[in-house]
Amino acid sequence: MLTEYQRYRMYEMLPGLTIWGTLLFSIVLSFIRPLWMIYFVIFFDIYWVLKVTNFSFYLIVAWFRFAHARRTDWKDKLFHEVPEWQHKHHIVFLTLYNEEWDVVKSAIQSICSAAYESAQFTIVVAGEERKKEHYEDILQKIKQTFGECFHDIVGTCHPTGLPNEIPGKGSNLHYAEGQMKQYIDQKGWSYDDVIATMFDIDTVCHQKYFAYLTYLYCTHPHPTRSSYQPIAVYDNNMWDSPAPLRIMAFGTTFWTLTSLARQDALVTFSSHSMSFRAIVDAGFHDKRIVSEDSRIFYQCLIAYDGKYEVTPMYIPVSMDTVRDDSWWQSIKNLYAQQRRWAWGVEHVPFLLSEFRKKGKAIPLWKKMKWVFVEWEGKWSWCLVALLITVLGRLPLWVAPESVRQSALFFNAPYLLQTLMTIAMLGMVLSAVLSIPLLPPRPNTHPRHLYIIMFLQWLLLPISLIFLSAIPAIDAVTHLMFGKYLGFNVSQKKRKASSS
Repeated sequence: MLTEYQRYRMYEMLPGLTIWGTLLFSIVLSFIRPLWMIYFVIFFDIYWVLKVTNFSFYLIVAWFRFAHARRTDWKDKLFHEVPEWQHKHHIVFLTLYNEEWDVVKSAIQSICSAAYESAQFTIVVAGEERKKEHYEDILQKIKQTFGECFHDIVGTCHPTGLPNEIPGKGSNLHYAEGQMKQYIDQKGWSYDDVIATMFDIDTVCHQKYFAYLTYLYCTHPHPTRSSYQPIAVYDNNMWDSPAPLRIMAFGTTFWTLTSLARQDALVTFSSHSMSFRAIVDAGFHDKRIVSEDSRIFYQCLIAYDGKYEVTPMYIPVSMDTVRDDSWWQSIKNLYAQQRRWAWGVEHVPFLLSEFRKKGKAIPLWKKMKWVFVEWEGKWSWCLVALLITVLGRLPLWVAPESVRQSALFFNAPYLLQTLMTIAMLGMVLSAVLSIPLLPPRPNTHPRHLYIIMFLQWLLLPISLIFLSAIPAIDAVTHLMFGKYLGFNVSQKKRKASSS
């Protein structure tokens, strides 16, 4: 009989075993049964073309909804169509570690500009005791500069060395939420009327963000049973970032857009909003994990017996790429960030364990759906680029002469080339749509950079292998062997001229 620890460790090993099993199976099969591997590659490429077609369709749908949301006067709709908006309070959590004042200032300024009624907004600056002096300096500057913009500006300082937690954003949020629960109780506010927003400290929100959010919240049939997910756009320092960072940043944005349009598998990511009631019922953000942004969704899903969802917000929040002063350090930062995001594979054992404990409280189909969403997502992340570029060609390189005489072997290169040409349409669509997403070009940058911004997508296959698939395999392998990753703070720098 397995203990709970042994069972959980087995769950942690399963994603890595399936990924490494696929890699080894593909290599071995290429040598001992190359024709079988060619069949597998053809079927996989067809599957990938269908996924790219699906991606392209929903990306176009999301693009039109994105354009509509930006044109709509949400403040006017809110004030004239939703009388109960006056009872809602916004609490905006900003987790601070060692970020520069210019980065923090632009984030707070965007919230100030989007605060449709200052009396309803409270800013929470959640700092770390490890950087207490920096936290106190930033908090003082925020109060001096933006004191008139909000109802209140509250500082919380997360102590070091608290039991049963790992240092990072999740534990910081957990502590800040506990402090703000006391604050809300003292104010006498209903948790149902408090809308909590979790922003990274570099997040610059759209001017219509909070009016749109409040409108969605007030018109949702079950507002406390939903999170609200905007579009993540990494463009604050886009013009100064190396091409690989720009490609991966746009890729994340388009993935978010497609997920919003599909919605059936939408999970919270990065900056988002939700009811404070849901935060309390879920027991605050988990303080022992790295992927706290998506884990809070699953905490709520389990707390409410599967009756929880994410409502799409077709409004952008802008953040920084992981640019650093040197090109090589920027690439290392990107690798670390991708590995941290891929560490979301830790949701697979969590879901398997928690769903088992829930028994029949959550329908079996819903359990299978969410485990598949997380598991297949990480499997594809790790393997697609390698299967399409390297492993897919391996049987063609190593096949013996007897196999090379077959009709399948002769036709396979042409068939694979046709399928990949069709799949490339998704890349072309991404390249085209990336141009209007660019922030205004600084005067210090020449106009011909727009051409480079388009042509940089030719680097996508290389970037997907070395800056996406490999860090994802790295993360999954660490979990498989129980070598747990801590929370690494993504270094984000801007040039002084663009601050």
